[in-house]
Amino acid sequence: MAIDSQTTGPARSLSEKLYFAVWRWHFYAGLYVIPFLIMLAVTGIMMMLITQFDGRDGETIAIDQGETALSITQLSEAALVEVPGTVSEWIGPKAPDLATVIRIKTEAGQRLVAVNQYTGDVISTWDRRAGWYDFADNIHSTLLIGDTGDRLIEIAAGLGLVLVLTGLYMWWPRGGDTSVLVPNLKARGRALWKNLHAVVGFWISLLLVTFLISGLSWAGIWGGKFVQPWSSFPAEKWDNVPLSDSIHASMNHGATNDVPWALELTPMPASGSDAGLTGIPGDTAVNIDSVVILGRMLGMEGRFRVAYPSGEDGVWTINRDSMSGDSDDPFVDRTIHIDQHTGKILADVNYEDYSWMGKAMAVSIPLHMGLMGTWSFVLNLLFCLMVIFVCVSGVVMWVKRRPAGAGRLAAPPAPADMPLWKGAALICLLTSLAVPLLGLTLLAVLAFDVLILGTIPMVKRVLS
Repeated sequence: MAIDSQTTGPARSLSEKLYFAVWRWHFYAGLYVIPFLIMLAVTGIMMMLITQFDGRDGETIAIDQGETALSITQLSEAALVEVPGTVSEWIGPKAPDLATVIRIKTEAGQRLVAVNQYTGDVISTWDRRAGWYDFADNIHSTLLIGDTGDRLIEIAAGLGLVLVLTGLYMWWPRGGDTSVLVPNLKARGRALWKNLHAVVGFWISLLLVTFLISGLSWAGIWGGKFVQPWSSFPAEKWDNVPLSDSIHASMNHGATNDVPWALELTPMPASGSDAGLTGIPGDTAVNIDSVVILGRMLGMEGRFRVAYPSGEDGVWTINRDSMSGDSDDPFVDRTIHIDQHTGKILADVNYEDYSWMGKAMAVSIPLHMGLMGTWSFVLNLLFCLMVIFVCVSGVVMWVKRRPAGAGRLAAPPAPADMPLWKGAALICLLTSLAVPLLGLTLLAVLAFDVLILGTIPMVKRVLS
């Protein structure tokens, strides 16, 4: 950032004009994005720490390892004695000295029951998705205000991309400066804050873009209406298999995403036909025990889950998903559907079957959540702390640059006679077609800057 003038006069060269225009957009984007980035970083740290040390679905509950495990049917019966209802999911332990978890649907909601698989003793029960992790997750995704919060965060993620791109343009070395990759700790005052802001911002930029895009892909408009539909797994790959009226997203619990992103909009297969490949032998009862045995025969190792059929045409679903913490390797994610009447395999979806966007999301989501091993947890923890620092340093620089006692926003000065504003309007228009909320926000900011700030003196004095 070689140029840092506070002059309100017009920049003399086209390069300077462009720099001031980019700086102004960077400033405006930061006004909106900084509170959201701090919120996302803080709640992200909360969720990662809870997942690492306490777990989300009882996966860290330790037991004394016995010699022989009871059948899952017996474990389910023990869980139902403690929590009456309908068993909806079996969650296998990650290791022999960790408890099995049974999810039960009750009139009051979903309950999880941790059971010692060697003794049948119930260790603990709790409401699913009602703890501190879920409180932080709900803030992280919706601000606790539903779709409105989702839209506000989607705008913030889009403007976050603008913040990164404009920041990189301003960071770009000029005049032979080669000291932009390491902090200049000899600097003092605002110059030190500016240097640290630029250097740290550069080093987190790639990961920040990755996280912003993966977050946008979960969002309701760009992700749910544009990207996810054309990136979903095509049900046509399941040859001659009857399909249910339900989609995979129906397996999600409330706002919680339990199934892979690429499968959420794909129709579920339906039970009750002769379709499918041989799975459970015809002389064996199709129940939770035989389904788990089939899963292990098909290569499911360690922790995986089995969702029970819902209704007469529902299917047994065997699932191993790194997004849910079942493993730290997204490349072994797998979803298998079993006909509840015949035991035949109706569908078997691996990572390799996803579209390129589905594959990217399958990797970026567990990376985003710090679930790809200890290294990703440490990386994400440092990343979140650096995001908070960049946000705070941006505010500090603004305070130090803002004239003392001035009742003004002190935005970077708009360059006079800017010849590229029509091109900027065209970019905003094209962006609105690809990423609607971001594009509309950019058009609104551009219109405000040109039509309001440029024509109403009182508003210009307050906000400039």
